[in-house]
Parts: sequence; structure tokens; C-alpha cells
Amino acid sequence: MNHASTLEPTAAAGPVPTPNHDDLPRRLSTFATFGEALDYAASGQRGLNFHDPRGTLKQVYPFSQLREDSLAAARRLIAHGIAKGDRVALIAETGPEFAALFCGCIYAGAWPVPLPLPTSFGGKEAYIDQLAVQLASSAPKVLFYPAEIAEMTQAAAARQGCEGIVWEEFGARPAPDLPLPETMGDDICYLQYSSGSTRFPHGVAVTHASLLNNLAGHGEGMILQDSDRCVSWLPWYHDMGLVGCFLSPIANQCSADYLKTEDFARRPLAWLDMISRNPGTTLSYSPTFGYDICARRISSQSHVSERFDLSRWRIAGNGADMIRPDVMQGFVNAFAEAGFKASAFLPSYGLAEATLAVTIMPPGEGIRVELVEEERLSGCPRDLSRPARYRAIVNCGKAVKDMTLEVRGEHGDVLADHHIGKVWCKGPSVMQGYFRDPEATEACMVAGWLDTGDMGYMVDGYLFIVGRAKDMIIINGKNHWPQDIEWAVEQLPGFNHGDIAAFSVETESGEEVPAVLVHCRVSDPEERIKLHNTIRDKVRSITGMNCLIELVPPRTLPRTSSGKLSRAKAKKQYLSGEIEPFKLAA
Repeated sequence: MNHASTLEPTAAAGPVPTPNHDDLPRRLSTFATFGEALDYAASGQRGLNFHDPRGTLKQVYPFSQLREDSLAAARRLIAHGIAKGDRVALIAETGPEFAALFCGCIYAGAWPVPLPLPTSFGGKEAYIDQLAVQLASSAPKVLFYPAEIAEMTQAAAARQGCEGIVWEEFGARPAPDLPLPETMGDDICYLQYSSGSTRFPHGVAVTHASLLNNLAGHGEGMILQDSDRCVSWLPWYHDMGLVGCFLSPIANQCSADYLKTEDFARRPLAWLDMISRNPGTTLSYSPTFGYDICARRISSQSHVSERFDLSRWRIAGNGADMIRPDVMQGFVNAFAEAGFKASAFLPSYGLAEATLAVTIMPPGEGIRVELVEEERLSGCPRDLSRPARYRAIVNCGKAVKDMTLEVRGEHGDVLADHHIGKVWCKGPSVMQGYFRDPEATEACMVAGWLDTGDMGYMVDGYLFIVGRAKDMIIINGKNHWPQDIEWAVEQLPGFNHGDIAAFSVETESGEEVPAVLVHCRVSDPEERIKLHNTIRDKVRSITGMNCLIELVPPRTLPRTSSGKLSRAKAKKQYLSGEIEPFKLAA
């Protein structure tokens, strides 16, 4: 199985990608500012490479060209009246226009604010509303966007009294030779909205020093090699896509290949085609659902070894959501014949409030799980009349460079290993606070320590994440983790990852009960009743109680901007009547 010779692009076949290796000595993000990092990367031959929906290379963009275009963009911005510290909103489409404008803002001393594309918001008005909310929070001088979504972006900009400019038009303007402001490590580099920022957005102001420290943590934590190349379909408005797969390759001088997120959604196996074509070693990250989609696209009759060569996939990163060991095993089962090794999996944990990475699994250790008893997860003694239950909790690795972790109890006491509590972290890449939101900052920051909002425990320096504290369903003093309920329903035939949302609701009698919303693709009334009863019995076997089961139309459950299920939004829309369940026959 050696596809490299047939899959490597040649000059005759089209554009030649930037190399994995050149003569520039690698520096793992040892710079004072991000502009300095790009200046250094531009002196080598590596760069960014953009691919079409089938994964075919269409545009090569060396770091030297990115720097040249970024400096021109910076001078256009200054000529347009953008001053140091001004916010500049950018629709984060994966491509050279966004890359040059983002870096141009940094050279100009402005704060770029990456905002989402409309693909994940379920309709034009919902997208306009979401943009308007984030524009109101960040108060930018101008919003730049691609021409094809001009109608929606202009509507959002007009609602906030913000100027809107098509980036193709802006790029055609002259770039006068104006002086650029001096930038320091403590200056703000960009403003990042966390993936859950919908109704009440939280903008994280990231300094140059914080960014570069976290990016050094990436390079050192993954033990970056000369043969490595990044391959990504992750969106550039989310921290894992922006920081991990766009800014990190620049600061650590690593070539990168990109497939647009919407193209991945239509043709997920194009991602694996791109990895197969890389003659060197690959670094590529995805949330659990990305691996799940690819494994589901492969049938038992597929000859994966004839199409893919995944033997050089060195780091298959996993993060941004709860890591599912069963899904990861399914991916291994589907692609082992193509050379994929389970040891390539690299679980990690992070959040925008810490720039990105908090922990990274040491390369080569793969996915390691611990089986945790239900009584430890629920906080209550086990009902001895029922069989013992366990959940596989994934090891998310060790703290990145200069990061300190603590797991704390209800009263702020630091807990010993194996004890579940709130995860706190402290380090140079942890934010100083949310932009223009002192109350939200005060709620999660104490003496430089960040309350991540996640529950977990430590073992010998490794972090295990159990779930989001705010998602926990507490009934009669017992904790129920929504993902346990959701995963149980997913085991039934016909369900996909993301088809189920579990949360608590209050009944008319004032009693708290778990509610479970399930995408239903069955139209026959009698079959719906059977499905409802099957789900009810399955959930009862997990929780030991009757739950409210609601069948809802497909594609109803809302997601965050990064594609994760939003339980909080699902609950809000269900209670308001915006999500309308199917009525079952009596």
C-alpha cells in the first residue's frame, strides 16, 4: 500500500504545494508578537494550500505571499481610518482573503474579530440575528465579508450601524506606504468568541504573548517534526480551527492544507484523500463527529486500502467536544486496512478562554480510558437493586507548556487524584477577561485562575473530563450526565451522533424530570409510537426513572457555531415552543 507516488501533485498536474520541509530553522513560536512570527515564517518556503470540494489543490499561498498581502491590507486599513485598538470584524471564510485581512489587522494594531459563516444557523434570519449580536458585543469599525453573502452581512451591519465592505472591493484599493504602529506582547492580538456565544456572546481578548505561549505549547506538546504537515477542514471562526490550524502553522512554520468546512460536510472523505496525498507525516484535528461521519460513509464492501493511505497520519487530534471512545474504535475498525494506527489518536482539552490548548496527550499514547462507576459520576450511592453501571472516561492528556491545573471541590478546596470536581487552570495563555463584560469575567476568574466550567479529575498529572457543569441534570440530589442519556439512545438503530438532546425540565407539579428530544425520521404514526416506547425504556434503564421523551423533526436540534449540540438552546427553544414535537396518536 504505497499511494504517495501516484497521489503527490506534480507541476504537470497542477499547482505544486508548499513543501513540508525547507532550510529555515524551525522556531516553536519563540516570538514577541504574531507579526514577528509571520515575518519569520515568510523567510522560508512553507505556506497555506487551499483545496476544492473534492480535495484537489487549487491555490498555493506561501507565507511570503501572505505576509506581502497582509502588509498591503494593513496599509489599506490605516488609510481607511482604522487605528490601533479598533475592532475589525471578518467573516471567517477559509481562504487567502480572510487570512490576509486577519494578519493585516494585526500588523495595523487593530483587533480582528472572526465571525461565523451562515452554514450552521438554520436560516437567513437566524444568521443575521447571530451576527448582529456579536457585532453589538465587539463594536467593530467595519465588517468585511465575501460578496456571495453580502445581503445577510449588510443587514446585520446596518442593524448595528457598522460599515460593511466586500473584501474583494477592499483588496482592489491602493495600499499607500504608511507607517505601521509598534506592537508589544501585552497588546491585544485578536478577539475570539467562544463556540457557545450565541444569545449572550463572550468575547475573549487574546494578547500576543498569550497566543504565542499557547502556540509554543502546541509545537512542543505534539513534538513537531520536519516532515509534519497540517491538514484541516475546521472553521476559522472557532478556536480550534483558527488558533490550532491557521495561527499555529504560521508561528511554528508548518505547511497546511485546507478543505472548506461546508465542503467537508458534503464530502467528508475528501479530508482523508488529502491526508493520503501527503508524502510526509500528517497532523490533523477533528471533533468526535468528524471521525464518526467518515466511518459511517465507509460500507463493509469498501476497499479502503485501494483509496486511502493513512499510514503516515502521525497525529489524529481530537477535541472541542466530549471524546467518544466507541466512535474512535469505529474509525479504527473502518480504516485500519488503509494503514491508520490507533496510537495516532491524540486527545486534548481546551477552550477559547485559555487561547486554545489546556492539555495534550503525549504523542503515541493514543486514547486511554478509565471505567468510572455510576456512583462517582452521580454523587450518590448506587441503587443495589440495579446492575452496576460504568462510563468510559477519556484521558485528555497533560497540561501544555506553562499551564497549571487544579480540580476543586464545592468549597474551593483542591481535590486529590481520582476525585471529581471543577477544573481550574492558570498560565500565560489564560485570558485576562471577557471584552467589555466585567460581570462574566468576575464569575469565572479568581486571582488569575480560570474556572473552566468543566467537571473532571486528575490522575498522575493526566486530566480526565467528565462533562460540562452547567449541563448536569440534578434530580433528587442525584447527578445525571446528559451525554450518558444521549449516547444510550444513539445505540438504537437509525440514530446518528447529534440526534439527541437531554436536559431537565420542570413539570406542572413542580417536579424536575429529564427531557429527551430525539430527531425522528419515521413518518408512520404506529411506528413513531413504537420508537417512542423503545427510547423511553432505554432511557429508563439508564436513569432509573420515567423521562419526558419528545420526537422532533430532523435537523431541529440547534448547534453552536462550531457544530456542537447546544443543549441550553434546545431547552430554550423547546420551552418557548420554537421546537414543536410530533404529536403521537393516543
